[in-house]
Amino acid sequence: MEKRTIKPTTMVCPLPAVMASCGTMEASNIITIEWTGIICTDPPRTYISIAKQRYSHDIVESTGEFVINLTNKDLARATDFCGCTTGAKIDKFSEAGLTKASADIVACPMIAEAPVNLECRVFKVERLGSHDMYMADIVAVHVNEDLFDEDGRICLERAGLIVYSHGHYHELKRESLGRFGWSVMKPKTRKRLASKAAGRGGKKPGQKK
Repeated sequence: MEKRTIKPTTMVCPLPAVMASCGTMEASNIITIEWTGIICTDPPRTYISIAKQRYSHDIVESTGEFVINLTNKDLARATDFCGCTTGAKIDKFSEAGLTKASADIVACPMIAEAPVNLECRVFKVERLGSHDMYMADIVAVHVNEDLFDEDGRICLERAGLIVYSHGHYHELKRESLGRFGWSVMKPKTRKRLASKAAGRGGKKPGQKK
């Protein structure tokens, strides 16, 4: 396939489309973030990068805390709204019809409607240019009860999560191309998992769901 070379740009897609809440229960804000991800598993660590001119930048800078709230199809409009407006002028929780929920550890509120909430506490800041990167420990995670299966596995495919890709929001479909490791799975393991799935009326490992 012939390719076209373009100027250097941020062309890693798709990206998570999350709403990061910050501040306090009394004086809170929400910022929509695409620059986020996992940077370490042990200890669990994440980051968000915020443009210096954004209202939430100074809030996170001063408090050192935020909550990453995963978003789904039902929250798509609120996600876009919170990314296109400023908390310096409006109460985004109120205007977007979102509900504040108290976190266990950090002072800032969680978004109750989000299927998953990650409480985060900043441990390092990197000044990168247009954005500052706030690297943080994940100090608590909250997951909607209906996303757990009978074995306690978190089934995020049920959440209808959305991503951001080159200017557009997209819903992650539930179709699975294969579970982790299926390309090198031993026949014995494949047979065992297939038997387990059949007992629940599911699909064989590696099959599309």
